[in-house]
Amino acid sequence: MKTSWRSASLVASAAVVLALTTACGQDGGATGSQNVGATAAPGDVGNIGAGAGDGLGTGAGGAQASASPPESAGKLSVSTNAEIGELVTDGAGRTLYRFDADTAKPPKTTCENDCATAWPPVAADDALAGEGIDKDLLGEVTRPDGTKQLTIGGWPAYRYAKDTAAGDVKGQGVGGKWYALAADGKKAEAQEAAGLSTREDPKLGEIVVDKNGMTVYRFMKDEAWPKPVSACTGACLEKWPVVAPVEPDDTEGVVKEDLMTFTRPDGAEQQTVDCWPIYTFAGDKKAGDTNGQGVGGTWYAVAPDGKPVGAPKK
Repeated sequence: MKTSWRSASLVASAAVVLALTTACGQDGGATGSQNVGATAAPGDVGNIGAGAGDGLGTGAGGAQASASPPESAGKLSVSTNAEIGELVTDGAGRTLYRFDADTAKPPKTTCENDCATAWPPVAADDALAGEGIDKDLLGEVTRPDGTKQLTIGGWPAYRYAKDTAAGDVKGQGVGGKWYALAADGKKAEAQEAAGLSTREDPKLGEIVVDKNGMTVYRFMKDEAWPKPVSACTGACLEKWPVVAPVEPDDTEGVVKEDLMTFTRPDGAEQQTVDCWPIYTFAGDKKAGDTNGQGVGGTWYAVAPDGKPVGAPKK
C-alpha cells in the first residue's frame, strides 16, 4: 500500500508539471504565431531589426531564424515614379529601398530575421550598373550571416515583400523609416517642376509648358513692343487663363532674354516670353494636350524663344 501511495503521488506531480509546461508552451506558441508567420505586420511599421527587446526572437542568446540568402540584383537602372520621382530598380523592375535604422558611413545593416523576410536584402555579387547608375557608388556590406548585401551610396539595399509587380512602390514611407533609393543613395523624392520648361511634342516640336506640364500659348492679337499688351480680356480669360509670374531662375529651356512680367488693366500680373503675353487653354484637360493649337487662327503654342509655333508667316 505504501508503494502504491508513492506511485500515485509521483503520477499526480508529473501531471501538474505537464499541465504547467503545456500551458506555457501554448502561451509562447500564441505569441510566436503573432510575430512570425504569413503576415509581415512587424515589418510594416518599420521598427523591427536586430537586437534584444524587439519581440521577434532576435534578442541576444535567442536562436536566429533561418533566412533565405539575398536575391540577385541584376542590372540596376533608374525609373521614374510620378509621385516619388527617380528611383532605383533591379533587373526585374522591382523598387529598391533603404532603412533609416541602417547607416551608410560605415555601411551597416540592422534588418535581420523577420525584418529581412518583410524586406529581403539585395545581393551584391551580380549587381551591374545600368543607365543612370554610377558604378562607383555601388558597394557591399557583410551581413551577420556572412552574405554580401548590395549598397548604393553606402546604404544597404532591400526590396519589399508586398511589392508584387515591377514598378510597385508600396514600401515607400512605411513606418516613417523605409524609402525608395535614389541613384545617389539618398531617399527618392519628386522634384518640383520648374515654373516654365519645355517638352518635345511629337507634332509641334519643342514647346513651352507650365509647372503642371500644360501647354503655353500666344495670342496673335497681343503686342510685345514697345511694351506687352494683352488683347484677351473679359470672357476671353475664361478660356485662356493667364500664366502667373515666374522667376527667371525657375525656368528650364526657355530663353531668358526678355523673360518678364507686366501688369494687366485689371491689376493682375502676367508672364511673358520674349515680351509676348502667355496663356494656358481651358480646353486642355491634361499635361501634353495641345487642343488650343491654331484655335481661331490666332492661338499658337510657344517656342522656347517666344515665337508662335505653326503660325502663318506674315
